[in-house]
Amino acid sequence: MQTIKTATGAKPAAAPKRRGSRLQTKETIAGFLFIGPMLIGVTVLTLIPIIAIFFLSLADWNFVTGIQHIKFIGFDNFERLFQDDKFLKSMRNNATFLLAVPIYLAISMFLAIMIDKYVYMKSFFKVAYFMPYISSIVAVAIVWQVLFHPSAGPVNQALMSLGIENPPKWIADPKYALPSLMMIAIWTAIGFNMIVYIAGLQSIPKDLYEAAEIDGAGTWVKFKSITFPQLSSTTFFLLITGIISTFKVFDLIAVMTKGGPLNSTNMIVWNLYESAFVNLKIGPASAMSVVLFFCVLAITLLQWVGQKKWVNY
Repeated sequence: MQTIKTATGAKPAAAPKRRGSRLQTKETIAGFLFIGPMLIGVTVLTLIPIIAIFFLSLADWNFVTGIQHIKFIGFDNFERLFQDDKFLKSMRNNATFLLAVPIYLAISMFLAIMIDKYVYMKSFFKVAYFMPYISSIVAVAIVWQVLFHPSAGPVNQALMSLGIENPPKWIADPKYALPSLMMIAIWTAIGFNMIVYIAGLQSIPKDLYEAAEIDGAGTWVKFKSITFPQLSSTTFFLLITGIISTFKVFDLIAVMTKGGPLNSTNMIVWNLYESAFVNLKIGPASAMSVVLFFCVLAITLLQWVGQKKWVNY
């Protein structure tokens, strides 16, 4: 009787286990089918090009001549790159352009606080500030080209009406071309950052402000002790994405300055584009991509390590 009980007891336990295993296999296959198209796309369009760039950075190749003419030259592309004044100038310009990020973060946070707490018709201001971000950068650049026209532009006309006889020539002047592009980048980025900050402000518990008011804290103390620390994770996210976006700036330069005048607005990405698709020098262009990759990686890692001291989760 004991044997019969054991046998009859084992069969019902094994069947659900097999059914569970088959169900898990089906779910795994279904999962791979769902992520398959995206996985193939990322592999073909992102991972393989990244690997190819690392390989081509060590080669001398003109893609017009075909794959059979790839010539391996070691680190010569990198040695030439760091002796190239034009490339070094583009790196300095990129470093200067980074300053636009903390500026528009500060303006965005200020506007977010003002709109969230002290302004009526909040929706109108949110839409008004967000419009430049969703507008075509080509259209935005053309508008600013008109505004910054050296003689007939509204900006210089207004300055001359105020008594300034020789106003800046903006994008036509090597001294002012890069700051002009930074102003446009700040203007277009404020809307998105402000919306994210408003979302961050609305997630701060009201109890903290009520407790601070009971203790007699003023506006500045509440900002320093509650608002800014509570927004630190939002600021960290916007800082990372903002810095990465400054290394990708291309369309603004392509429409407005094409790297000029005198390479004053020449960035790494624009230099890379000219080298690869105008001069057909794939090796140096790939070397620039590798340098750009490690620049972004180093800055991101530094921020990731540094965020432990000032970001509150």
